[in-house]
Order: sequence, then structure tokens, then C-alpha cells
Amino acid sequence: MSEEVILRFNKVDFEYEHKKPILHQASFSIRQGAKFTLMGQNGAGKSTIFSLIKGKLKADSGMISVTGNASIGIANQVISRADYPLTLEEYFAKAFNSIPGDLKSRIAKVMDAVNLEIPFERIIGELSGGQQARILLAYALIQNPDVLLLDEPTNNLDRAGIDHLIGFLLSYSKTVLVISHDADFLNLFTEGVIYLNNFNHETEMYVGDYYSVVDEIKARVDREEKLNAQLEKKIRDRKDKVNFFANKGGKMRQLAKKLKEETKVMEENKVEVRKEDKVIRNFNIPAQDITGTIVNLTKIKIIADHQPIIKKVDIELKRRSRMLIVGPNGIGKSTLLRNLLAQKEDGLIISPDVVVGYYSQDFASLDFDQKVFDSLKEASLNSTDEQVIRSVAAKFLLTSDLMDKLISALSEGQKGLLSLARLVLMKPGLLILDEPTNHINFRHLPIIIEALNSYDGALMMVSHMPEFVEKIEFNQQLDLSKL
Repeated sequence: MSEEVILRFNKVDFEYEHKKPILHQASFSIRQGAKFTLMGQNGAGKSTIFSLIKGKLKADSGMISVTGNASIGIANQVISRADYPLTLEEYFAKAFNSIPGDLKSRIAKVMDAVNLEIPFERIIGELSGGQQARILLAYALIQNPDVLLLDEPTNNLDRAGIDHLIGFLLSYSKTVLVISHDADFLNLFTEGVIYLNNFNHETEMYVGDYYSVVDEIKARVDREEKLNAQLEKKIRDRKDKVNFFANKGGKMRQLAKKLKEETKVMEENKVEVRKEDKVIRNFNIPAQDITGTIVNLTKIKIIADHQPIIKKVDIELKRRSRMLIVGPNGIGKSTLLRNLLAQKEDGLIISPDVVVGYYSQDFASLDFDQKVFDSLKEASLNSTDEQVIRSVAAKFLLTSDLMDKLISALSEGQKGLLSLARLVLMKPGLLILDEPTNHINFRHLPIIIEALNSYDGALMMVSHMPEFVEKIEFNQQLDLSKL
């Protein structure tokens, strides 16, 4: 592997218009052909770093250098809604300033690389989340970049898709920088971590597999906290002595002055322990008081060979029903949930007056032009109790400075936490969750699992994260591939 540095940040500062710092003196370098993870809490600025690398944003100070004008390709977290009406061919054409004559051949090559076969005339918005995830990667690859940026590439992918992506990355010879909350996925190919500290907005660089780095960061935090505790004890002891000697006069007063100066130095030496590893607080999703049948399914549409097929079923969900919907990418899992929610197809019935809480994999249930506080207030049926709304928001790390922000300005992880906060305020009788772990920091998952297991309403879920699914107390499973 070449030792040449292909990407370097040197003392980079960046902040948005609202004057909230995102990066301060951020410095790191990546060698050609290396594979690194960009790690940090939701909203810390990971996607901002990608935008700076791509040149979509400009640093306030410092230098970002790409050796030899190396090309940059990025696989974003989600396909823009503006691109939903495009055909597959039209979408890939956007990757070029001048459309090449062999575009179809290039599309076929990158589609093969991501293990996806779809007719070129298919509409982007009609594809499943897993299919869109693979297309995002193919869109980056068709540009043949020297540096590949992957933003949550495993979101919506089934196990086969994740395994194929891992194999691809292990054999990929070019430079890769990945943002992901899938720890197992990262641990299989990453060789180091660039850690974005959300407290001081600096970057730290670690070498090693992902789990080793996580342990190293935790050990460092533990050392910092232990050092602070020791210093705090000494500071309290010195202050007591200062107060005692200050009242004695003469040399005692001089000693008090000396101790006071030493105490000030100790306080300055206290380490500002990082706050990135905050997790959401324990929460409950109150269930609507409802009896009898909540959901009744008699006909389900699945997709086989890109064609819809109607299958007859006899499924009933009541309180405490927990259904996991499984099947390969593209078979129609998310479509089933959306059609059930819309109540526009025969055979998919939600009983009248049932309040439905919907977590959409692409956050389609959120109005991106709405302010965060207004979205929460809407979910609570426009409750006027502002203190309750803000208290729920705080459980999900949605702090007061975010309340007046437009949802469009949130990171994808913060949108996910907002979606969960809305479910708490809705008090739903039915939860429809489509990939609820997308964009969510893995440290939050145990708390989410506990909340879902204690929920008293009916639950329907699609998720491709085995370590999450196996801890949910499902009592029904619908395998669309076996209908």
C-alpha cells in the first residue's frame, strides 16, 4: 500500500451561520488506499466533514488538501426526494457533466458491483430502501473516484446486501472513509478511526480495528474522569486550608495566598471530559387505550421479478401483538407498511380511531419545512404544555438550541431521534416501524429495545439489524418470501 497521504485536514475551523462551532483546529491525514471510519455522536458534524471534502462547503480557516487533485465520490445516506421521479438511467446520468456514450454499459458494471439487477426504466422512488441504498453506492462508483465517501451505507440493506458490501470493501483498492453506526460492519474492514469530539470540536486519530478503538476511547474517558476526581478532591482540600489560613494573619496569610494560586493551577489542569458518548434517557411509549382487533390483513402485495403479485393471508393484530416482517430487499416490506398506513388498498385494514405512530426509513413522516418544536407539538395533538414537550425532547438529546431549527437542518441521526420523540408524544395504539435503527447511534439501541418491549400496543416492524431484532419480544413473524 502506498504511504502517500491522499487527504489531509490541517487546523480546519468551520461553523454554520448560526455561529455554532462544528470543527475547531481539526487535523488528520489519510494514506492512499486506507480504509477509515469517521466516528462521533449524532449531529457532531460527520456529514459536514464529507461536504468539506467534496467542496460543497468551504472551511472558515485552515487547509483541506487532496493530493494530485484526486477525485472524490460520495454515497449519501438517502436519495434526494427531488430525484424520485427519475428513471434509473436518468439518475445515473446526473453523475456526469457530459453524458458518456457508454452510459448503459457503465451502469451495468456498477450495478453488478453492488449485486443489484433492475431494469433501467424503473423509477427511483418506486424502489425499496435496500435497493436505493445499493444504488447510492453504485452512483458513487460510476464516477470512479480515488476517494470513496460512504455515509451510512448499510442502512436498509438485508444481510446478503451487507455481506456483499463487506466483500466489496475488503477487495477495493482505493481510499475509503465511512460513516456508520453499524459496529459489526465497521469492525470487519476498518483500519482506523477519525474521532470527532463533539465537546471541543477537534478530531482525534486512532489506528486499529473498530472495537479496539472504541475500547481505547472509553479507557481514555475513564482516565480523564479519574484524574478529575483526584484533582477535585485536592482542590476541595486546598480551599479548606485557604479559608483556614487566610484568617490567621502573618505568614499564615502568605501561605493561604500560595495555596490559592496552586488551587487555581489545579482547576486549570482539570480535563474537559468529552460528552460525545451521551445516550438517550430511558423512555416509555404510552399506548392508546384500545381493545379488540387493531390490524387485519387479508391480502398482501409482494414483488417478484419486478412484478406485483397478490397473496391471500389471514392475520390479526391486537394489543401486545408484535410482528416482525422479513424478506429480501425489494420484495415489498416497506411498501406493505406504507400501504397499510395509507388505508387505500383492500385487505389492509387498521381499525377506526386507532392512533398510528409511524417511523419511516426515509423520514417521510416528517415535514422538513417544520420547526422541531412545532413537529413535537403536532405529535402531542397540539398540547399547550410546553414543559412536557421539552422534557420529552431532552430525553432524546434534542436540546433547547434545536427547538427553533427546521427539521431539514438536522442530521439524519437527529431526525431519527425526533421521530422517536414524536412516538412518545403520540400515545399510539399501533406502532409501524420501518428500519428504526437507521442513523441511530448503537449506544442508544438497548434503551430503544427496552421501550419497545414494554410498549402495550400493537407493533409491526421491518429491520435488517439482527442484534436489534433478536432482543425484541416478537410473537408473530411474516416472511413475505414464503407467501
